[in-house]
Amino acid sequence: MDKIYLQGCRFYGYHGAFAEEQKLGQIFVVDCTLSLDLGRASQTDRLEDTVHYGMVFDCIKKHVEEEKYRLLEKLGGVIIADILQQFAAVQAVKLTINKENPPINGHYTAVGIELERSRP
Repeated sequence: MDKIYLQGCRFYGYHGAFAEEQKLGQIFVVDCTLSLDLGRASQTDRLEDTVHYGMVFDCIKKHVEEEKYRLLEKLGGVIIADILQQFAAVQAVKLTINKENPPINGHYTAVGIELERSRP
């Protein structure tokens, strides 16, 4: 299966289990891999024969910046469901969401989740 990648997409959102996270917000870093057949697009050189990754970016951005969830798991699930609904060519989605500054006392680069979903 071929892949389209969106890596290191940064958004400001208000997701988290703690009230401070939902009030102050923070940066969320999203990586998304779409699995699909790019054979036709590789022959025709036409945008309509692939998935427009700018539109996928906008889909992710909408959910991260305009909605509020307590859990990254919920946010990720909603994003993947929307991508699969909007883009029929996409057969599977792998999504990671990281918080670089969660309210955890300690030293780390980021914490986050990774979800993978595919069409039945």
